[in-house]
Amino acid sequence: MLDLPEKLESKLRKRQENNAFRSLSLPEDLIDFSSNDYLGFAKNLQIYEAADKLLSKRQLVQNGTTGSRLLTGNNKLYMELEEMLARFHRTEAALVFNSGYDANVGFFASVPQRGDIIFYDELIHASIRDGIELGSAKSYKFKHNDLGDLKSGIERSRNARFPDGEIFVVTESVFSMDGDSPDLLSLTDLCDRNHWRLVVDEAHAIGVFGPKGAGLVQELGLGDRVFARIVTFGKAMGCHGAAILGSDGLKNYLINFARSFIYTTGLPPHSLATIMAAYDRLSATDNFPDSHLSEQNITSLNENIIYFNQKLETLNLKQFFIPSRSAIHCYIVPNNEKVKLLAQTLRERNFDVRPILSPTVPQGKERLRICLHGYNKEEEITSLLKTIKENVKLLKG
Repeated sequence: MLDLPEKLESKLRKRQENNAFRSLSLPEDLIDFSSNDYLGFAKNLQIYEAADKLLSKRQLVQNGTTGSRLLTGNNKLYMELEEMLARFHRTEAALVFNSGYDANVGFFASVPQRGDIIFYDELIHASIRDGIELGSAKSYKFKHNDLGDLKSGIERSRNARFPDGEIFVVTESVFSMDGDSPDLLSLTDLCDRNHWRLVVDEAHAIGVFGPKGAGLVQELGLGDRVFARIVTFGKAMGCHGAAILGSDGLKNYLINFARSFIYTTGLPPHSLATIMAAYDRLSATDNFPDSHLSEQNITSLNENIIYFNQKLETLNLKQFFIPSRSAIHCYIVPNNEKVKLLAQTLRERNFDVRPILSPTVPQGKERLRICLHGYNKEEEITSLLKTIKENVKLLKG
């Protein structure tokens, strides 16, 4: 094989020198405080069997979709799923994408136009940043969850070169690397008063917040006031794919102009059936005789979140964690080497907790990212935090 170009070899060496080199590993049989499977749906046998049953009922024996949705890749399951999503999330329309990354890239590369301006939270997901870079609108970041900084930034832009363009304001309802949330109600009010278009990524809120896990936007009753919502199925829903929720007009526009939708093969029928089965269970439909267990999963998750925060208080660890009422809790351990060492210590104690290294997060903000689930036991949470407490000296020096 040909050698890697020297410039690329140099970049890899630099990653290794900074103790930030990434590599793939196989899952271990450890206590799960790492996955995004907040409700345990990814390994739920009934969801798996319900998806197969749905395919058998439709007589869909098909491994792939054979093309993009605009060519040969569309089918009735897609239409049924999008109608289901629109009903469940109380929106006019839904458009399914192959992943959350595809949805964000497709939206932000195509919807904001030249002369428009995007203001995004400085901690927004990388997929949104990538989509913005592919588009033609100007973009500016504002300080994390800081509405004052957002407002002053927009006022400066209005007084400068962009008096007439659309303003898009972008945030997450639960931030993936911090686990915290913006003041969505105040942010929505601000956008309403000024006719700005609010876009909310709900990836880590689905299954955790809202009626039947419908998300934080629905919990707050803001669905009709948000221009677009991005929901993903690879977290609490335990499957794969994503959807953009909004108006019929937005859906039609994306079908015509979102390149990550137009130029990719559609999801296979089994993926669509799995999403439908997961939503059936979340919705407590007749397809699941014990569908009340989904509500129990959500209740158990929220009880674990409350318990976790209580233990932070009693163990005097709160000062090291970013405040969060979501399933994501982050223990700041500056320095890649130290956070990796602490993660290895926890692994040796049978806890699967992953270190988040710079440059994924800013240098000095390296962390352990702890994900809670409905199936975690209180004694597991207690033992995890006590082990962290024993190793708090790694934070010093």
